[in-house]
Amino acid sequence: MDWRDQGILLAVRRHGETSAIIEVFTQEHGRHAGVVRGGTSRKIAPILQPGAQLDVSWRARLEDHIGSFTVEPLRSRAAAAMSGQMALAGLNAVTALLSFCLPEREPHPNLYRQSERLLDLLGQDEIWPLAYLRWELGLLEELGFGLDLRACAVTGTTEDLVFVSPRTGRAVSAAAAGVWADRLLPLPPCLRGQGPAPDTEIAEALGTTGYFMENRLAPSLGDRPLPEARRRFVDLVSRPR
Repeated sequence: MDWRDQGILLAVRRHGETSAIIEVFTQEHGRHAGVVRGGTSRKIAPILQPGAQLDVSWRARLEDHIGSFTVEPLRSRAAAAMSGQMALAGLNAVTALLSFCLPEREPHPNLYRQSERLLDLLGQDEIWPLAYLRWELGLLEELGFGLDLRACAVTGTTEDLVFVSPRTGRAVSAAAAGVWADRLLPLPPCLRGQGPAPDTEIAEALGTTGYFMENRLAPSLGDRPLPEARRRFVDLVSRPR
């Protein structure tokens, strides 16, 4: 069994004396792991940095074996990731969530393209938090937990939508919320692609997407806690800049 694909490196861990096991999110084969022989060598180790774009060839005797990778660098994102706290925290959040959420060897080509575009924006701190928020919305959608923010779930109106139902993930207008307002999640304009989207508003929106990740997505994966890398990124977005 063998194939060749492009992918985003999500994680690396040492394997034996000189090899490494890598986890790659590939365009056509999903999240896939394999052994890189000599992965700790001076020649290969610098290539194996999380976030790197790789050309990978996978080979195994049987399809269900872990198999081995040969890798060629397409582009490194190390310099962009090390350009500041926002970039590094953002990269760590994306790679950790993809590793956490994605079923092994299940293709998600739309999410792959969204992830590649997002990581190519690393280092552009002024636009990155909002781009990341849109990516999280896409991640929830891809995995079956998308939010429906087009119209009020109660009245059907598209005006004054300021809440999200934690039960259904649908928008709720201020008038329809009534006495239930304190039980609903905030719907800042940036969640609907509106307004200037300051960081304080994006942080509030990430609280809402985080609710569905923590209370819907994570339990579907065995009730594991969300990666700490996401919390650290949200905390960073919440700080004044």
